[in-house]
Amino acid sequence: MQIEIRETNAYPDQKPGTSGLRKKTRIFMQKPNYLENFVQSIFDCLPEKEGKILVLGGDGRYYNRQALQTIIKMAVAAGFGRLLVGQGGILSTPAASHLIRKHRALGGLILSASHNPGGADGDFGIKYNIDNGGPAPERYTDAFYRRSKEISEYRIARIPDIDLDRIGEHPFGDTRIQIIDPVDDYADLMAQLFDFGKMRQALSSGRVSVCFDAMHAVTGPYAKRILEQELGAPAGSVINAAPLEDFGGGHPDPNLTYAKALVDKMYGPGAPTLGAASDGDGDRNMILGRGFFVTPSDSLAVLAANAHLAPGYRQGLKGVARSMPTSKAVDRVAEALGIPCFETPTGWKFFGNLLDAGKITLCGEESFGTGSDHVREKDGLWAVLFWLNVVVATGKPVADLVREHWQRFGRNYYSRHDYEGIDLKTAQGIMEHLRSQMPALPGRTFGAYKVSAADDFSYTDPVDGSVTAGQGLRILLEPEARLVFRLSGTGTEGATLRIYIERFEPDTAKHGQDTQEALADLIELAEKLSEAKARSRREGPTVIT
Repeated sequence: MQIEIRETNAYPDQKPGTSGLRKKTRIFMQKPNYLENFVQSIFDCLPEKEGKILVLGGDGRYYNRQALQTIIKMAVAAGFGRLLVGQGGILSTPAASHLIRKHRALGGLILSASHNPGGADGDFGIKYNIDNGGPAPERYTDAFYRRSKEISEYRIARIPDIDLDRIGEHPFGDTRIQIIDPVDDYADLMAQLFDFGKMRQALSSGRVSVCFDAMHAVTGPYAKRILEQELGAPAGSVINAAPLEDFGGGHPDPNLTYAKALVDKMYGPGAPTLGAASDGDGDRNMILGRGFFVTPSDSLAVLAANAHLAPGYRQGLKGVARSMPTSKAVDRVAEALGIPCFETPTGWKFFGNLLDAGKITLCGEESFGTGSDHVREKDGLWAVLFWLNVVVATGKPVADLVREHWQRFGRNYYSRHDYEGIDLKTAQGIMEHLRSQMPALPGRTFGAYKVSAADDFSYTDPVDGSVTAGQGLRILLEPEARLVFRLSGTGTEGATLRIYIERFEPDTAKHGQDTQEALADLIELAEKLSEAKARSRREGPTVIT
C-alpha cells in the first residue's frame, strides 16, 4: 500500500461554525482539494492517531458517498487503526455520538449540513466530534482553522474505493475498515432507555398511533426499524422514509412550514395520536398532537416534568440546561423538582461540559433540539420515543399533557421569527442598530412593559471557567417577558436574523390564546426597536415558529 503526499494550496475560508464547516456543495466539489485540506487540517491537529478508532458517516446528502471515499483513504494514510463506517455512508448524528462513546473512539467525522437543503445546488458540511461524542469545542475548531490557513500538503492512501453497501471488514495495511449497520447499536440504546414492551403493546393494538416524517433524510431507516419493526406500528407509520441525496427536493427542517405533509395529516381527519418529524442528520425533532403543535421549549419542559415515566430516567434528573434563547418553561420545572437549571449559549457543545461533569441529565434548544446524557448530541428520534413513552404511560393525548403542564407551571408564550438569507451587512447593521440602543433601554416603558435590563449575553462555563461572550442581545421586561436578537451561524449564504419573543402567563384562563396574538404587543416592540422589516426590505419573517 502506497501513501501519497500531494501538494495543495490553503484556503482562507475554512473556519468552522457551531456545527463544523458548511458551504455550498459545489464549493466542496469544484475547489481543488477543498475537502482534503480541511480533513488533513483536522488530522494534523489530533495527537496520537496511530491505532485509534475513527467513526465515519453522514446524512446521505449529495456528495456524501464521494467525500467518504476520500476521507477513508486519508484516514488510512493518517494511521488510524480502525474505521467504523455506516452502511451506505449513512449514520445519524446522535448514532455517531453513541458509537464514539461505546467504542471509545478518538472521535468521528460527520458529513452533514443538518437541516439545510441538499443536492448539487444545496449545502454540504463536515464536522469533527471528539472522544466524548460531542461536537469539537472551540479550542479544537480554532486549531483546525489555523492549520487550514497554512496547509501545503495532504496525505492519502492509494487504495481502491470501499463498497459502502456491504457490511463487513476491509483490511488495508494496519487499518481495519468496518462497514457496520448504522441502526443496530442505536436501537439497542433506545431499548434500554424506554419501555419498549408497553409501547409495543399500545402501538400494535392500535390504542396509540404514530406518524413519523423522516423528510427523506437520515432517520428513515432508524424510524422504520424501531417504530414499525420493533414496536409494531403499522407499515406506513413512517412517511418519506427513504433517504435521498436531495431530500426529495424538500427542506429537511422539522417545523410547521417545511414539514407540511405531516402538519396536514395531524390537523386533518383521523389524525394519529402522535405526530413527529426529524431533520437531515437526525438530531432535531418536532412534536405534534391531534391539531396541536408542541413548541420545542414546552417539549423540553414536559419531558423534564415526566422523565420518571421512562425507565432510563426513573432515578430522577441531576439537572437541566437550555440555550439562552430557549423559553424559560423548563426553569420552572427545575425549580419544582429542586434541581439546577443552566442557561448556556446556543450550540450543543456548551452542554458537553455539564453532561460530562454530571451536572445535568436533560438539555435542549428552541431550534427543535432536545437531548440527554445518553449521547453528546441532540437526538430527534430519541425525543419522539420519549414522547411516545409518556403518552403510553399516562394514557393521555399530547394536547392534554401540555395543557395540564401549563395549569401546573403556567404558560410561557413563546415564538421565534426568522429572517432567512439576509445580506450579511444588512443583518449586522440591524444588530448594530439594536446594540447602540441597549445602554439607554433599562428603565424605559413601552406600553404595559418596563425594561428591567438589556445586555449582550455572556456565559461563564461552571466546569472549566471559560468565558463565551457576544451570544445574543437580550431585552428583559417586567412583567416577566423578554426579547432576544441573534444571528444564526448554520446557513451557508447570507445570514439569518432570529428574533425570540416570550412572555409568561400565570392565569390559566388565558392559556388558550393564539401565540402570535398573545405576543402581538411584544412583536410590535421587537420591530420598533430592530426595524427588521424596513432594513431587510422584507414584508415579514421567512419562518415563524
